Parts: sequence; structure tokens; C-alpha cells
Amino acid sequence: MESIRQLLLEEMSDLYDAEKQLVKALPKLAKTAANDQLREAFESHLEQTRGHVERLEQAFQMLDQKAKSKPCAAMKGLIEEGKETMEEDLSDALMDSAIICAAQKVEHYEIAGYGTLSAWARSLGLDDVAALLEATLAEEKEADEKLSEVAGDVLVEVGDLEEDQGSETDTVKKSAASKSAGNGRAKRRAG
Repeated sequence: MESIRQLLLEEMSDLYDAEKQLVKALPKLAKTAANDQLREAFESHLEQTRGHVERLEQAFQMLDQKAKSKPCAAMKGLIEEGKETMEEDLSDALMDSAIICAAQKVEHYEIAGYGTLSAWARSLGLDDVAALLEATLAEEKEADEKLSEVAGDVLVEVGDLEEDQGSETDTVKKSAASKSAGNGRAKRRAG
């Protein structure tokens, strides 16, 4: 790399691939989500992500370049992590919480990328390109905030689930303790 412009194009190619990977991954996350708000957030972000691909194509065009993908290893890894999470045997609420975590890792990666690219574009006087990148950056931040909101509701569900399990565990422990105490009294009487 000999210039910020080349670096900008290289990293746009990386994000272009990342966004295209997400277009394929988001429907799987939506299908896995048990919480309606979470499913809707993934479905809504899928539509935005398709728009992100189009914006990057516009940005390439503004730079007189053909839109091209450079394999994004980071996104591939984040998506693979998400797939592994979805294969876990978790309750609905725990699964939702886990896939929110995976999705927020993706959002934070994208926020970092678009923030840097927009700064580079501004430094080059490419205000139109920067504006496109900043529009996507704003949507990535909104998606992250939405995931945080839904995460709060999901954590309440997880807490309720764990409370219920705790009550069941306490009942089993009390029952076992009662039987044990009864057996001890029976042995003392027999002895």
C-alpha cells in the first residue's frame, strides 16, 4: 500500500465481502431466535445489510472502481463462532442471549471498519463517499443499540428461567434432605 486511497479501496473490498457474508448469515440468526423482538431485529438488519452492500457498490463507483470482494477472514471467523453457538443445546432464552453476543461482536467489527473508512474518505476530501460510509455506520450503531435493548428483555427471561430452575433445585434438595433426615430417625429408632 502506498496511499490512504489504496488502503481505503482495500478495506472497502474487505467490508464488501463481510456484508455479503452477513446477507447469508442473518436469516439463520433470525430463524434461531426465539424472542420475537430479536427475530424482527435480525430481519430488519438483513434489509439494511443489503443496503450496505449497495452503498459500498456506490462508493466504489464514485471512486471509478469496480466493486470487488477481498475475503474477510474476520467476518468468516465471527460467523463461524455464531454457527457454533447456534449448535449448542441451550434453552431459548440462553440461546437468544448467546446469539445477541455473537451479533454484537459483528456489529462492533463493522462499526470499527466503517468509522475508520469514513475518516479516511474525509481526509481525502471524498465527502460523498464518506457520507455513504457514515450512513452505514449510523445504521450499524443503531443495530447494536437495538441488540442491547433486546438483550435486556432476554436477560429478564434468563433470570426468570434460572429462578424457576433454582426453585426446582431447592425443592429437590429439601425433599432429599427430608428423606435423609427421615432415614436417620428410622435407623436411630431401629438401633
